[in-house]
Amino acid sequence: MVAFLAATFLSACQSMIEQTYEPTVSPSSNPQIVEEVQKNDPRAQLGAREHPRIVASYGGEYKDAKTERLVARITGALTAVSENPQQSYRITILNSPAINAFALPGGYLYVTRGLLALANDASEVAAVLSHEMAHVTANHGIERQQREEAEVIASRVVSEVLASNLAGKQALARGKLRLAAFSRNQELQADVIGVRMLGEAGYDPYAAARFLDSMAAYARFTAVDPESDQSLDFLSSHPNAPQRVDLARRHARAFGPEGTSGDRGRDYYLAGIDGILYGDSPQEGYVRGQTFLHGQLGIRFDVPVGFQIDNKAEAVLATGPGDIAIRFDGVADTAGRNLTDYIASGWVTGLQPDTIRPISVDGLEAATARASADRWDFDVTVIRIDNRIYRFLTAVPKGSSALEGTASQLRGSFRRMTQAEVQSLKPLRIRVVTVRSGDTMATLAARMMGTDRKLDLFRLINAMQITSTVKPGDKVKIIAE
Repeated sequence: MVAFLAATFLSACQSMIEQTYEPTVSPSSNPQIVEEVQKNDPRAQLGAREHPRIVASYGGEYKDAKTERLVARITGALTAVSENPQQSYRITILNSPAINAFALPGGYLYVTRGLLALANDASEVAAVLSHEMAHVTANHGIERQQREEAEVIASRVVSEVLASNLAGKQALARGKLRLAAFSRNQELQADVIGVRMLGEAGYDPYAAARFLDSMAAYARFTAVDPESDQSLDFLSSHPNAPQRVDLARRHARAFGPEGTSGDRGRDYYLAGIDGILYGDSPQEGYVRGQTFLHGQLGIRFDVPVGFQIDNKAEAVLATGPGDIAIRFDGVADTAGRNLTDYIASGWVTGLQPDTIRPISVDGLEAATARASADRWDFDVTVIRIDNRIYRFLTAVPKGSSALEGTASQLRGSFRRMTQAEVQSLKPLRIRVVTVRSGDTMATLAARMMGTDRKLDLFRLINAMQITSTVKPGDKVKIIAE
């Protein structure tokens, strides 16, 4: 999404004499667009060089006209009170469930659809964007770029992407951390500037502290270990230290006591994100409880009870009790190789050749084998569908008796989806609903899909506490098809 945010005033007059007046307004043959304004800006050139890699690493752009207009409206209000109102911005909504936002030199702003889904009003998104815009106006990106010799990093990322898809994904992930890494002083400076912009733009100045708390709560909810979240989300590069939250609240007090100043913009915000995609995109498949389904590939399988599935771009990962781990992915097979030969072709470390044997899975050609390396024992299962080979790798601590049972359950659950199943599979979305008489948090949460922790997630996405209540007429978010 490209939004050139500049103050434009249009006026029209109606003649009392010329009652047959016809407007002659037409599109400009030389419109002002972000690319034109930025083409001679060396800072914008730095951002332009990184832009394609950022978009690729976050699953592409998320296209939705209603949501794009919402983000443009928020950014426009902030631009008018920024330290550089003439700065043009290219705003991109990233098609990722991650909770993140960041900026590149020259006015490249990014926000994920995951962050928009978590926020509950315009002021919360404004708080994040004003912080990132502060980095742009303070030229923090230029300082960071010089420190880290970004041209070398960028070249390395390009070569790794071209050499290997997986290596490219890993390089892009590392690049995301580098691109988002500002110094502590720069973060504190952006915090102060951001809160000032919030208040002067007419938004709730306390939104920054409030949304930092929401993001921290969501990180704890989604982390396998609640005390150690290693994700690449916003809080990985923007530490949620208590003193930063306190600092945001202290600067917000300059605009008055909490709840007395600024507009949260809740109604128009909820209208703008109603229907936004939530969680996995169709291109990456879906996780529904213990089941992974991919409509475009037409496959599905189940992991054992007690396992948690993590659907990543490069593979589906699952972890379970007893340090058991599962990896599932697929590779192209245009040569049509025999599957026992494929297993033995050198891509499995520690393979035990005498364990390789052909099997059948859901009537499909398959093969399995065992491997052992370091402290782990592995089951390797490969299954062919047309010109693609799907691979299960199950790992258990050496000597564990759980290997055969886990691998056997995975193999037994893998099957092709029926046409009816494919057609019925729909992505999850944020749905804004109005509370009716008789509704409670429990009854509203019961309508949630895609999670077995419905009430907890309902509270999280609506920024509610255990003691919170709902009343008729309130608008709340649920996750549904």
